[in-house]
Formats: sequence, C-alpha cells, structure tokens
Amino acid sequence: LTPSVVAISKNGERLVGQIAKRQAIVNPENTIYSIKRFMGRKWGEPAGRELPIEEDAKRKSYQITKASNNDSRVMMGDKEYSPPEISAMIIQKLKVDAEAYLGEKVNEAVITVPAYFNDSQRQATKDAGKIAGLEVLRIVNEPTAASLAYGLDKKKDETIAVYDLGGGTFDISILELGEGTFQVKSTNGDTHLGGDDFDQRVIDWLCDEFKKDQGIDLRQDKMALQRLKESAEKAKCELSTVQQTDVNLPFITADASGPKHLNITLTR
Repeated sequence: LTPSVVAISKNGERLVGQIAKRQAIVNPENTIYSIKRFMGRKWGEPAGRELPIEEDAKRKSYQITKASNNDSRVMMGDKEYSPPEISAMIIQKLKVDAEAYLGEKVNEAVITVPAYFNDSQRQATKDAGKIAGLEVLRIVNEPTAASLAYGLDKKKDETIAVYDLGGGTFDISILELGEGTFQVKSTNGDTHLGGDDFDQRVIDWLCDEFKKDQGIDLRQDKMALQRLKESAEKAKCELSTVQQTDVNLPFITADASGPKHLNITLTR
C-alpha cells in the first residue's frame, strides 16, 4: 500500500508514499498528510459533520493557509500548493506504479471517494486526476467500489449494508442489488472517524499524561508531535494483538533542567 503522504526533502527532492512517511519525524513541517480532508472545502463555510478547516489546521505539523478565494493552501518547501495538487502527486505515483506493473501506459482512471463527498469535493478529486495526467472516467463512492471488488454485483435481489472505515473517514451505504446493478438507497458518514482520529486520541492522551508529569505541553513542539504521531499509530496496531504496550520516546523534549523522556503504558 502507498501511504497518502507527500514531502519535500531538505535537498528539495519530492518524496511520495512510504519514503515520505519515513522521514516525517525529522521533517514535519514539509511532510503533508491527511490532505483529503481539505479537498474542495473552503475556510469559514459551515462544517456540518466535519471539523472546521480552521480547527483541523491546528492539528497538523505543516502550515495551512487561506487563499484569496477561501480555498486552502499548504506550504511545502518554500512553495504553496492546493489540495488537488498534493493529491495529484499521490495519484501520479500510483500511475507510475501501475504502468510498471502492467507494462503499458495508463491514461484513464476511475477514482473512489467517500460516499458523502459533496459536488465541490468530487470536482476537486477529478481536478487532481487531471493534474496527474489522467482522464477521470468516473467518480465512484467507496462502499460501491468495495461491493464491486467483492463481486457483490453478481448476487440477486438483496439489500446490503457496506461500510468503509479508512485512515481518515468512515462511511456506510445501503445498497439494493438486482440484475447486476446497484442502487444506493442511503448514505452517511463521518469525515473525522478513522485511523488518523484514533491516533489523535492516543496523541492527546499521551500529551496530557506527559504534561501532568513534566509540566510541558508537547503539542507546542512539531518534531515531538511527529514522533508521537508515529508512536501512537504503532501502539494502536500493537493493541490489536496484545492487551497493553509501552510508548517509549527518549529525549522527546528538554527544558532548563535537561532532556525529558516519555515512557507511558497504553492499555486497551
């Protein structure tokens, strides 16, 4: 799997995927993640189920600014990029990987989006595909795409519920199947219920525990925050198979009295 992470290295090289994710700790301000949450959204607009952009921006280690048209811009290196431009870099990487595997050019694509994406979010996704050099034939809801992938279109006259719990979003669709076709009866979702949000809860708890013990708020330290993000994700995965795990981060920060270490036990 290719993580949806893009970065500019210290020497100006663009990095996408695992290689970008691996260097995030030492380069947090130039490593972009969770860009999907800013696609097709404007500052100051009613957020509905979503976290307002202004609030979401505070949680990121990179800089997010408001453009003149109220769209978002992210700083990477010394340049501003729109969310579709960042998404296009990820799509380009997938395009190159697909071409290498297939041994032929890929010029067209079907792209999936959360079922509750509105028109502007879907258009921003199409724009990203176009920037990446692809003709986007169709935008498909993720639960519908999952149903197709599992061959559920071959079943007859059934009503099914399909949910998608991803890195940043959760959505569910009620689908009616019949004669090889899908009809979407109902859709709902939450743009802030996914792996990233589970990680954020762990990060917040670790920060609170450390502040109680040491009197230092790690949320003010971008590099410490990035180390916490990586450790929180690792701890979350470990708790799938064990009852408890230790989060051990030596030299997480320092004050006038010297370096500080974080060592906290996290249980299910």
